[in-house]
Amino acid sequence: MALRVVQFFAVVLTALALAPAVAHLASLLNKINLTAEQYFIVQSSYRGWFLFALAQIPSVIVAFVLAFMLRGDPLRFRFALVGAVCMAATLAIYFAWVNPANLATDQWTIIPENWETLRRHWEYGHAASAAFNIVALCAIAAAVVTSRE
Repeated sequence: MALRVVQFFAVVLTALALAPAVAHLASLLNKINLTAEQYFIVQSSYRGWFLFALAQIPSVIVAFVLAFMLRGDPLRFRFALVGAVCMAATLAIYFAWVNPANLATDQWTIIPENWETLRRHWEYGHAASAAFNIVALCAIAAAVVTSRE
């Protein structure tokens, strides 16, 4: 029963973490060449999205717990571990590129001189996170649905 609960939360939390990442990825081409004024207006639409972060850290933890619980099944363990590592990578990307841009722009309310560099870090950081999130969801789903037979 405990494994089923962990599997459920691993899939759900990973999917919740994926939602904003894919939204950012989908809007990248429409936003990357906007003027500063346009870009900062669009960025204001993300206020409150920090709530999605409430799924991010638990998704990493639960994915590693799932991998641990599946350690006796090499294939399922590898799937779960790939998912966990990918989810951890999204956090590393966030703290390396996305959050510094958020801080330097005071959550996109101040336009610093290097705002274009910060925009690239923010946009491409989210794109990379989306790619890792997609791989993570696929890997975790594979760990859940793959049987020993």
